[in-house]
Amino acid sequence: MKNQPPTHPCVRRAWQEHEGELRHFLAGRVSDPYLADDLLQEVFVKAMRHRETFCSLDSARAWLFRVARNALVDHFRLKKEQVELPDDLVANDGEAIAVDGLAACIPRVLSELSEADREAIRLCDLEGMTQEAFARMKGLSLPGAKSRIQRARMRLRRQLVRACQVEFGEDGQVLHFVPRPPLGQA
Repeated sequence: MKNQPPTHPCVRRAWQEHEGELRHFLAGRVSDPYLADDLLQEVFVKAMRHRETFCSLDSARAWLFRVARNALVDHFRLKKEQVELPDDLVANDGEAIAVDGLAACIPRVLSELSEADREAIRLCDLEGMTQEAFARMKGLSLPGAKSRIQRARMRLRRQLVRACQVEFGEDGQVLHFVPRPPLGQA
């Protein structure tokens, strides 16, 4: 990083003044020195991207440390731990769990719901849209959108229970259901 300093004078000055302590701060929180350098580089790239506002800050050091902390949080939030499975783990004997087969009922039952319910479930549950984005798209408050999505899920569940004759165990797990033929087949 030192052989290509930023070209903007105020960012270059902040880099020279704080690079060492930022590197020390980051290296003390991650075990890999190369990762610390990568995170440090992210901090200064953000400083360069925000150079107009960065140069008008009262405390460049405080801003840099806040961005460094945020970079650490993002790194640890995105880091996915992998666990080694034991060699003696018993494999599934091929017997399908009842709930897995219930997925075959969903398209038919979903088509029997109102357009508003289908849209809420499709966007938020099947396509992964956040409830906040759904609220903005529909012009709703976040609590209003959450309520709408929750009610759509309850109606889907009731329709699945009624139409597919779903039976639950004492623990709430699906024990049995009657598959419904797809639309157009009877």
